[in-house]
Amino acid sequence: MAEKGPDGADKSGDQDWTGPTATRFENKAYSEYFDPCQDAATKSIRCLNRNGGDREMCSDFFQAYRDCKEQWMNARKEARKKKSFWAKLSDSPKEA
Repeated sequence: MAEKGPDGADKSGDQDWTGPTATRFENKAYSEYFDPCQDAATKSIRCLNRNGGDREMCSDFFQAYRDCKEQWMNARKEARKKKSFWAKLSDSPKEA
């Protein structure tokens, strides 16, 4: 069974970063800020407000946000590698 986060959502790390989130990120205006982990950030802030700023009470929410950001950054790195000029050169057949 998959591990659940503080909000009851699946926390297994199998989030699909190639689906609608990636599409929305790729199609945004260059100057537009887009945070795919905004939901986790909002839940962290709500937890702090609900618990009078006690960070210890919200550590699960903070960890869920950090995990989300780490997954997103890794997915972006992989996407950039696949699009890079050098990656295309290394994938081309070598002449002998």
